[in-house]
Amino acid sequence: MAAGLQVVGLLLGVVSWCLQSSCTSSQAWKVKSQQESVTSSQWQFEGLWMSCVATSLGSIQCSRFKTVLGLPAHLQACRALMMLSLLVGLASIIVSVLGLKCTKIGRTSEKVKDQIALSGGVLFILSGVFTLTAASWYAARVIQKFYDPFYEGARFELGTGLYLGWSASCLAILGGSLLCCSCRKTSSAASARQFSYNFSSTSQGQKIYRAAPASDNSSSKAYV
Repeated sequence: MAAGLQVVGLLLGVVSWCLQSSCTSSQAWKVKSQQESVTSSQWQFEGLWMSCVATSLGSIQCSRFKTVLGLPAHLQACRALMMLSLLVGLASIIVSVLGLKCTKIGRTSEKVKDQIALSGGVLFILSGVFTLTAASWYAARVIQKFYDPFYEGARFELGTGLYLGWSASCLAILGGSLLCCSCRKTSSAASARQFSYNFSSTSQGQKIYRAAPASDNSSSKAYV
């Protein structure tokens, strides 16, 4: 059961890392709202790295953000969080593979492998938290500007890139939790086997003799 949980957790982590990569490179974190426009022949959408414009004829023109320091603070923070989530997710995949019960690396004991798998699960959860923070922060800013009556710029709505980020974070946290739970069940089962005793009775019965504690008044003699 523990090995199955580890494999499922690792697969979920790999899928979440692929979704995180797609989310980071996606250019549709926010899409221009069509609520106030008369015609919908042109669509504008932005991501973490560039802004794109698409027409009804199928042509798409994208332009990268020409500055880094001039970008909003939340956009720079989301970039950093997504890059951290990708790096931590890649490290968690490697660590989790090394900690699986079905992998053999030298003479590594089961206890050490459980600790390695537990570390991989924690890294998966940390990667999911980074992605969840970035997607939620970006979405909060989009929603805030959309409902701000004093905002005079273009109003945007949530794009598919944010939903990819939320899905990736959920899978990463779930996969990391499965890895951590598998290590917990293994350790508890080992402790139960260590302190379990089997008593067998015979037809004649068993007699258990317990030595009485030695008193201070009694003296012992040793003969050589």
